[in-house]
Amino acid sequence: MATKNQSLGEFIIEHQAAFPYSSGELSRLINSIRLAAKMVNHEVNKAGLVDITGSIGEINTQGEDQQKLDVFANETFIRTLTNRQIVCGIASEENDDYITIEGNDGNHASKYVVLMDPLDGSSNIDVNVSVGTIFSIYRRVTPPGTPVQLEDFLQPGNQQVAAGYIVYGTSTMLVYTTGHGVNGFTLNPALGTYYLSHPNMQFPEDGRIYSVNEGNYVHFPQGLKII
Repeated sequence: MATKNQSLGEFIIEHQAAFPYSSGELSRLINSIRLAAKMVNHEVNKAGLVDITGSIGEINTQGEDQQKLDVFANETFIRTLTNRQIVCGIASEENDDYITIEGNDGNHASKYVVLMDPLDGSSNIDVNVSVGTIFSIYRRVTPPGTPVQLEDFLQPGNQQVAAGYIVYGTSTMLVYTTGHGVNGFTLNPALGTYYLSHPNMQFPEDGRIYSVNEGNYVHFPQGLKII
């Protein structure tokens, strides 16, 4: 059972038993995301002190100006996931196409693909507003041992194996789920360790606050407009 102030590493090991088919690959994948997030957090915290903010003068696949931190975060997550040989493919908002990854022996045996926005809201860094990483993990649907295909990434949300986000703000928080509850972990910067700070996160039964981008109201489905 999860206990508050349990480290993320301890939490992952304890809950690995919830997946009888797991070989530990998913646990290593979550650990790799944890490591990459710590490196991105370190760089974000230096904004304003070193030349890491501002645009690089290029446009990403969403038509947005790429920021220096976008590129750093993207390269950091891709490098970390690739070096550990635990994914067979990565799709990033910062890349025009998905990335196919093969192991050192030239095979494509890994089971998982990762979709991510490495640093959402990076243009807010200049005004010291929180930014974050968003990630989603799927089990590939094409045969292992072959290069990943587009259908490995274009799966419905209910097929996700895990998903989460990291917020880099006044504190750095990693929130994720593997389908068995949502838990939040806060980084202790002195120790470099994430600790369980928000166990079993849930929406209140009757909330008084809602958050929606009303600037896109005209594009909402009619049913949502009525709500």
